[in-house]
Amino acid sequence: MNTTGHIERDNLVLFAMQLLSAEENAIAVAHIAGCPECRRELAEVQGDLAVYAHSVEMQAAPESARERLLKQVAHEKKVIPVETAAEPEPELPIRGFSGRGSLTEDDLPPRGFAGRVFPWLGWALAAGLAVTAGNFYMQRTALQGSIAEQKDQIAQLTTDAATAREVMETMTDRNALRVTLTKAQTAPVPQARATYIADKGLLIFQANNMEPLEPAKVYELWLIPANGSNPIPAGTFHPDEHGYASVMMPPLPKGVEAKAFGVTIENEGGSQTPTLPIIMVGA
Repeated sequence: MNTTGHIERDNLVLFAMQLLSAEENAIAVAHIAGCPECRRELAEVQGDLAVYAHSVEMQAAPESARERLLKQVAHEKKVIPVETAAEPEPELPIRGFSGRGSLTEDDLPPRGFAGRVFPWLGWALAAGLAVTAGNFYMQRTALQGSIAEQKDQIAQLTTDAATAREVMETMTDRNALRVTLTKAQTAPVPQARATYIADKGLLIFQANNMEPLEPAKVYELWLIPANGSNPIPAGTFHPDEHGYASVMMPPLPKGVEAKAFGVTIENEGGSQTPTLPIIMVGA
């Protein structure tokens, strides 16, 4: 009993495990018979003990209850008398359900050491079996996972081997069609050739694949002297619909050594100074 007038939870645990002394057990029976709150808490304790017995992890009873158990066991006689014949325990009368008054110690049968300890051993044995079963279950689950992973690896290796075999057959088959692919054809690159005789000032220029020009624009050919002087205009031209154009014998001074020839785009009528950029050049 505690200060609230109810049985403490530690004592309810010992009562449920039948580990109270005869006097304490009688007092508990009398109180529980007339106290709905303690009966409800006792039911919770009994439910908790049942869960402990079937769970994987055992949880110890309260520390105060354990100490009470050890003290009670220490006070018990070490020699257990052998009973010649088992007699049924008398039914405990409960207040309110019989004509008798409060229970006394004489109304309860004596309980020996074995009677107090064996119930607890039963709970411990059930918990041990539950732990063992849990370990077997975890090992079985891990083994199944390992087998499933190995099956997936074997299936992947089988697929890779089949693919490799097909690649080899395709590369070595004499009837296979073999085609070489190249970059798609692009627009022809403009090209030009100049034939020049410096002593006589004679020049023949021919070009093909020239791109068409905007209106009022013209291509102009330039002679770039080797002595570093300014470029000399060498004639203008328009390409035809096929991109072909030429400049034949433009008026040029004689004796000018040429370092290079270039082509620019100028306004209609040409220019005396090249307009950058030079779109074609040849040394």
